[in-house]
Amino acid sequence: MNWIILIVAGLFEVGFASCLGKVRETSGTEMYWWFAGFIVSLTVSMALLLKATQTLPIGTAYAVWTGIGAVGTALVGIWVFKDPVSFWRVFFITTLILSIAGLKAVSH
Repeated sequence: MNWIILIVAGLFEVGFASCLGKVRETSGTEMYWWFAGFIVSLTVSMALLLKATQTLPIGTAYAVWTGIGAVGTALVGIWVFKDPVSFWRVFFITTLILSIAGLKAVSH
């Protein structure tokens, strides 16, 4: 169950990073709504990470959490923010995914 909580925490990390991107792109009232989304996503992500680390090793949990956030944010950047796509970018995103899966596989 704590692995699922950790995955959801990582998805909320993607949410708060994406909200930061939208804060940068907007102004006025819309900017404040995106900033509120950032605060909510950050709070939920940290609370879930804290819950997951009560039973999972902190080093593994933190690495998986940041890995999910990094991969998810990179993909959101490509799809939503029109970040450039190159062979090397896709290659390294893939290696991150394999590393996350590897950490999960070797954790007890």
